[in-house]
Amino acid sequence: MKQQLFLFIGLLSFITYCYIKTNSTPQNDKTIKTSKLSKSDKVISIANSYLNTPYRGGGTTKSGMDCSGLVQTSFKEIDIKLPRSSSDMSDFGKEVSWKDIKPGDLLFFNIDRLQGSINHVGLVTEIKKPDIYFIHSTTKKGVIINSLQENYWASSFAKAKRVIE
Repeated sequence: MKQQLFLFIGLLSFITYCYIKTNSTPQNDKTIKTSKLSKSDKVISIANSYLNTPYRGGGTTKSGMDCSGLVQTSFKEIDIKLPRSSSDMSDFGKEVSWKDIKPGDLLFFNIDRLQGSINHVGLVTEIKKPDIYFIHSTTKKGVIINSLQENYWASSFAKAKRVIE
């Protein structure tokens, strides 16, 4: 009887050890994975952390943010300095065609009801052909994600720029 009890306890200990060993991850794993992220992935992750932030003209914090504030703040976190306005931002980077747009690129818009040629900017977060998703801040809904294929955004699209190579 004692022999069976020792065998049972030994087997149970071995199984528990194996389970703990295979299901534990060193704390450094997260650091390693994060450090392997591309600059595009990092800036997208930063921008996504502002999802549902309310709109505030001139805002650059979680208490309120406008479109260019979102983009400028997100890029600043990866040590890329961009101008404050969407119009001035549109002068930076390399222009890319619609078919060559990739995550991390900037999308610029000329919204008819607003004055000026470029008056809105968003950051491409994901591409699921034919959709191109981008994060931006709107006056009514704050920081949200939309598809460039939506009629409103497709008809207002002006150009795409790549600032991360």
